[in-house]
Parts: sequence; C-alpha cells; structure tokens
Amino acid sequence: MATTPQKVRHPEKAHRPDNPIQRKPSWIRVKAPVSKEYHQTRALMRSLDLVTVCEEAACPNIGECWSKGHATVMILGSVCTRACAFCNVSTGRPDQVDPHEPEHIAEMVTRVGLNHIVITSVDRDDLEDGGARHFANVINAVREASPDTTIEILTPDFKGKKGALEIVVEARPDVFNHNLETAPRLYPSIRPGARYFTSLNLLNRVKEIDPSIFTKSGIMVGLGEGRDEVHQVMDDLRSADVDFMTIGQYLQPTPKHAKVDRFVTPEEFGGYEKVGRGKGFLMISATPLTRSSYHADSDFAKLRAARDARLSGLPSMDIVELAAV
Repeated sequence: MATTPQKVRHPEKAHRPDNPIQRKPSWIRVKAPVSKEYHQTRALMRSLDLVTVCEEAACPNIGECWSKGHATVMILGSVCTRACAFCNVSTGRPDQVDPHEPEHIAEMVTRVGLNHIVITSVDRDDLEDGGARHFANVINAVREASPDTTIEILTPDFKGKKGALEIVVEARPDVFNHNLETAPRLYPSIRPGARYFTSLNLLNRVKEIDPSIFTKSGIMVGLGEGRDEVHQVMDDLRSADVDFMTIGQYLQPTPKHAKVDRFVTPEEFGGYEKVGRGKGFLMISATPLTRSSYHADSDFAKLRAARDARLSGLPSMDIVELAAV
C-alpha cells in the first residue's frame, strides 16, 4: 500500500506575493456538484483507493462528469515531482507506487461499465522509467478485464528517459494524449520543468511507432499568450501529425499560482476552433470549459468516425461537419 507522502504546494513560489483570484465571467461559472450520481462516483473512487485528476486539479467540470459516471483516474500517486505554475496537484516527495493499482482500476471499469476510460498521472521523475511500465500495466489490466473499453492516456513527458515511451505505446492505448499546455515563450514561467520541443517530439514519436494510435494534445489560454502564438502551436501539432487538439480557459486554482491574464470570450474560442479545423485536425475542441478529458468518451467516437471518413476519401468539409456532430 502507498505510504503517506510529504506534500507541499509549490514551495519555490512561497516568496511570491499572492495573486488574488479574479471573479469569473458568467460564461465560465458552473454549479456545485450535488447529484446522487456524483456522490456514488466519489464513493466508488474512495472504496477502491483511487485518485482522480478531477479532484486533484480542481476541475470545474467535476459535477457534470461525475454525475454521468465519468472520471479521469490519476495513477502513480497524488504527489508530483514538478511544480508547474498552473497546476493544483501537490508537489513533494512522491508516493510509493501501489502495485495493486492496475487491478483496482480494472475493477472500477467493470463495476461502472465504462465504455471509455481516461488514465493520467503525476510526473514521476524519481522513477527509472518515469512510470511508463506502470502505465502499461494499467492499460493491460483494463484490457483483460474489459476488452471492449477504449483507453485514453494522458501522460507526462517521462523526462525523455530512454525506452519509456516505447513501453507505453507497445501497450497500445486507443488515444495517446500529452499536453503542450501553453506557448513555448511561456514555458520558463509556466512549465519550467518541461521543454516545449521535447513534448512535441514525444507526440511525433508516438505516430512514428504506431500510426494507428490517435494522438491528442491541449493548451490553456489566458496565461498571456497571443493569438498568433496559439496558431503557431496548432501548426506545430499538425507538423507532428496530432489528430485532436483541445483549448480551454486557464483558471487560477489558488492565489499562489500564476494569475489569469484575461478571460477569453466564447467567440474567440469559436475562432480558434474554426482555424484549427482549417489546419487539418480530425477534431478540435475549443471552449472556456474544455479540458483534456472533458466529453472524452463521445469525442472518441467522433474522432474514430472522422478518421474513417478521411480514409474513405470524403471531402475535408464533410469530415469537419462529421466531427462537429
């Protein structure tokens, strides 16, 4: 069983003055989770000792998703070895890896009857393979328990450790997601433990190893990026043959985190979605509340249909309309 970790919330930021959290505009407010289904999902996660990124990252969509029995499980503990300026996950000495976690997740999938599961993790730079083998073990356990369940993973960059990516790809998830998070200019302040082109090359390498796996990546806006920078990230992702892009509004989780530069309007998000479709993504989701795994189950069905349409030679406009349905 995992031991109690020592957690801290971004210790290197302790010297910074607090940034008051801005009042959210009307288009980004959500209702507090109160449904019976929400509490049932929460109880199930507790009973199996599972961690969810929905809670750890304070996702605004938790009420909607959990009321439908959808949750993104977070493996390899709840403590991250990095301290990104946007992320609410605790930083500190990591948990001991729980060898029973794969079977617990597989049990959750069968008990809920999930058609699609999203699996993510904290960064585990302390592990020799960055946690890659554990990802593969979870994928294999879910496949064995529920062969028809499609599997989407949202991975760290494994710090570029040799052979790590290959271990995960060999387990053949249906969707391989790795988020760029923001424009490269903002990496030193927002994502200091990562490198933009390391992440981009990871996504490109997935397609080189197994072109049948869908690839996906996302960014947050409202951190100080310009519109041209968002368009450049789109071009970079398309150069890596990424199939699906998500764009959502950054929300400051605590006063210690990076402040919101601005709240992007729904109209501007609509513009990003239109541009992204024109650049050739099979799918793009761009709304204020878009998150990496938001509507992941229904989006996967659309993604697969869009690829089938492209392979059958449908005109690009028909594919765009199909993906938007």
